[in-house]
Amino acid sequence: MGYRIGIDVGGTFTDYLLMSPDGSTRVHKVLSSPADPSEAVLRGLADLAAVAGAPLAGFLGQVDIIVHGTTVTTNAVLTGHTARTGLLTTHGFRDALEMRRGVREAFYDNKFLAPPALVPRRMRLPVRGRMDHEGREIEALHLEDVELAITELQARDVEAVAICFMHSYANPAHEEAAAELVAKRMPDAYLSVSSRVLPQVRFYERSSTTVLNAVVGPILKRYMQNLRRRLSENGFDGVLRVMQSNGGVTSPEAVAALAASTLLSGPAAAPTAGLAAMQPHNEDSFITVDMGGTSFDAAMVVGGQPSITTTGSVNRFALALPSMEIITIGAGGGSIAWIDDGLLRMGPQSAGAVPGPACYGNGGDQPTCSDANLVLGYLSPGFFAGGRITLNPQAALDAITTRVAGPLAMDPVRAAYGMYHVMNVNMASAIREISVQKGWDPREFPLICAGGAGAVHAAMIARELGIRRIVVPREASIFCASGMLQTDLKHDFVRSYSTILSEACVDRGHLCALLDAMTEEAHGVLASEGIAAPLRRFVHTVDLRYLGQYQEVSVETTAAQLRDGSWDAICEAFHDRHDRLFGHALREDDAVVELVSVRISALGGTDKPLLVNQPLSDVGVEHLRKGQRSVYQPDSGDFAQTPVYDGDRLQHGNRLEGPAIIEKVTTSIFVPAGFTLAVDAFGGCVLEDQATREFA
Repeated sequence: MGYRIGIDVGGTFTDYLLMSPDGSTRVHKVLSSPADPSEAVLRGLADLAAVAGAPLAGFLGQVDIIVHGTTVTTNAVLTGHTARTGLLTTHGFRDALEMRRGVREAFYDNKFLAPPALVPRRMRLPVRGRMDHEGREIEALHLEDVELAITELQARDVEAVAICFMHSYANPAHEEAAAELVAKRMPDAYLSVSSRVLPQVRFYERSSTTVLNAVVGPILKRYMQNLRRRLSENGFDGVLRVMQSNGGVTSPEAVAALAASTLLSGPAAAPTAGLAAMQPHNEDSFITVDMGGTSFDAAMVVGGQPSITTTGSVNRFALALPSMEIITIGAGGGSIAWIDDGLLRMGPQSAGAVPGPACYGNGGDQPTCSDANLVLGYLSPGFFAGGRITLNPQAALDAITTRVAGPLAMDPVRAAYGMYHVMNVNMASAIREISVQKGWDPREFPLICAGGAGAVHAAMIARELGIRRIVVPREASIFCASGMLQTDLKHDFVRSYSTILSEACVDRGHLCALLDAMTEEAHGVLASEGIAAPLRRFVHTVDLRYLGQYQEVSVETTAAQLRDGSWDAICEAFHDRHDRLFGHALREDDAVVELVSVRISALGGTDKPLLVNQPLSDVGVEHLRKGQRSVYQPDSGDFAQTPVYDGDRLQHGNRLEGPAIIEKVTTSIFVPAGFTLAVDAFGGCVLEDQATREFA
């Protein structure tokens, strides 16, 4: 067995986890290169090769697998730098992208505007022809309309073409005929066809998802081609896999065809990494948070199952592909402080990797979260990134004084703590959104805190929410990169089938035919990726709703229940899920449950790295003490001399009491007064709030 590498490209840092043939691991981080993300990827690999004592080509020749998460598509949508795209759609429906659902996102703001459509109206071209909802042809496809549309799009130099016709989920014949013509006349254009991308009901969601796939398709395709070329030129001939939004990995060829599946690529590995981190504690329900340089991501896992949504959005554009339900806010180490009518705000703007926070000394002059943490003593000026980056406390203090403390007529230290506190409140609010608003009490779950900046804030976020226990994994700073090496291949398939869920209404022959078609397609995809039959497994879900409702709820079931017609059991699972989400369920005899769609998630098992328990060590940590420094204590509201420990030498069984600072090469942990810290069998740090322990 050779090396295995997980790579997570973020907005500020690119993270690496290198697993050696002997099972040992190495954590590494480099500043990202937004202009060309592959540049930072190769730079970090060169660093790892140097540590291994080999030239890059020799090192990459020993790498069996690279699993890669990327923000390339996400950043393209967020910044508006998407591919020039045209849309062919059913005559009379060219404005669906702008009309959306006709529901204002902010109900009480009559000035609230929808974002401009990703495809301008002049490039949304109508095509005559119509299918009904059962797939019957009402009007034949007018191929001359397709020809005219192609001519116009060619004149506008489009890079991608999206095709979305009414009811193509029921019969894709018209879309396929149009796609064949486009492929023939525009062979270099990226083609996104709704019946291939998302064959399900709801025209706007299907259109939006198909267009999202088109506008990022050429960008991802170019990036993957560039990355694969550079890896190959430097001696890599192993397996490259790409992280998807659904929490699984797949081949570069698969994501090239379905680029929208990477729109939440990086954060999607967090739940899998969390399950691995919680193995020593025998727990499979928790909240994960990941605070990097640019963003803060929060997700929830209950009973070992991450929450999946099909009603997500990216920059307010609907994305109906199955994705991990992850709340992302602009809250990271680079989040910029600003004054809004006398109120202190943090983010979502970020100083990013270039120029970075003021304390980096790269020309940045905006006060950021990292600047506040440095002024408060939570970060070391000389040991940031293990000493590779020297921080400038005076530059941080000057930025805070000029742009925050001065305008607010505050002491600079109080202003810095205000920045720190606002960040904590913002992040606690994001956690409430994925827990309280989904019917879960966050106090009942441990908090897994990751990201290079997360552990400085973890204890105070937990105290804000009343959470008693925090786990900071050993690889916290590259959490998602580590999760990528634990992830299976995954592909999602969906078919719409609208009927009442009862023995009298469900056509079991038709339902079984849908299941057979999806299962056959799933086997084919996994086989093409080299997954042997014994390593394939399938998870079945159904989208259900009460008759008359608009929004459906996804409920996990089994193939046997669907084929045998176990409608009562499926309905009961739906009632339970609906009650959990919305606080009520209609279990009366006259309550009618409607089936909307049937889904299959196809999973292909992969070889996982072995997680080795550390031997139990002595409790004492005094020999790990590096010294002390003045650190701001939230409880007292003042600075106090605080011991600093070498976190990279902590061993299973070590224990200490706060206040304390734990310094690692890639992250720091702030242990406030009232918290204890113990090291678990995987080298993770477990913080407990003694103030809440007595109420547990």
